[in-house]
Order: sequence, then C-alpha cells, then structure tokens
Amino acid sequence: MERVHTKWAPAAISTRRYDAGVSETADRYRSIATGFTSRLAGVTAEQWTSPTPCSDWTVRDLVAHVIGIQRGVMARLDGTEPVAVDADGDLPEQWREASRALGEALDDEARASRVVGGMFGEQSFDSLVGRMVCADLLVHSWDLARATGQDESLDPAAVSKAQEFLVPLGEKIRAPGGFAAEIEPRAEADDQTRFLNFCGRAV
Repeated sequence: MERVHTKWAPAAISTRRYDAGVSETADRYRSIATGFTSRLAGVTAEQWTSPTPCSDWTVRDLVAHVIGIQRGVMARLDGTEPVAVDADGDLPEQWREASRALGEALDDEARASRVVGGMFGEQSFDSLVGRMVCADLLVHSWDLARATGQDESLDPAAVSKAQEFLVPLGEKIRAPGGFAAEIEPRAEADDQTRFLNFCGRAV
C-alpha cells in the first residue's frame, strides 16, 4: 500500500483550555483519541496481522494494548478490576467504548480530580491521563499509521506536551515492556521526528 503523507489539520483541534468545565486534558485526550480512531478505521482486513514499529506486536496486538491502557486507567479511577480485552473480538468497538468512558470521566470534575495511584505515584486522574495516557496513545497512533500506511502526522501541541512528560523520565521509559532505545535524530529533524526518535522510533 502506498504510504499517504498529509499535513496535520490544526482547525480540527480545539484551542479551549477550560470551557464549561471541560479541561485542557479532556480536549487534548479527545484530539489524540480522534486521531487514533481515524487510523483504526483505516485498517484493512489483511493488515491486522501486519508488523508494527513495536517489534513484538502486530496491529491487532497494538490496538489491544491501547484499549487495555484505557481500561486499566479507568479501573484505577473506579477501584475495580480492569475488563480484559478480547483481542480476537471487535477491537474498533472495544476502543470506542473504552475511549468514550475515559472521556466522560474527564468531563466530570469530581472524578477527574480524584487521586489515583500508578507507576508514577499518586496524582489526579486528570493528571494521569494528561501525562501517561496521552503520551502513550500519541506514540501508538503513529505506530498504527506507520504499520498501515496512513497519515503519520501528529498534533504538534500534543507532541510538545508528551515531550514535557517523557523527556525528564529519561531511561525510565525504557524498562522491559517500555520504549526502545533512543535514536539520535538528524540535525534537520523536525519536532515530531525528534520526539519519535526519543521514543525509539525510526522515522
């Protein structure tokens, strides 16, 4: 399949910070999730078993992982056990349900401000999503695009926010199951490429 390269459309991203109780995190999460949804819709039947930039994962494995992250974070918020992902089932529908539930939680000020635990210590649900979840989803949106020959451009504002979170963590993001080794970017690399290289992606 010919790889399609189109520029990210800034008009599609809301510039609101707080509007009628909607936080910047909620806006940014929905922006990134919308990008993932559009790439997911472009996956063809034969591409589910295609390799991805995550060397151990097929497209199906990657999408199942992303759904699992959303469900795991929601379980922390609700004090429940995360619902297992049916990797052989309807992944687009499972993704829609998981991302919708997370977005609705961010819109609820009381739930969004609730303190939850995690590998980065205790923080508000809003903070956990705005940092870890958004960064993970952004990188895997690119992975999915690269694996399936779709638009690889990412929201520049979301890239900047993800860098703010990930770069100070340094090698902590490369623990087993984490990102691959950092790649030295080319001198002329743009911000997105530098970000992806930091996350171990060869662009």
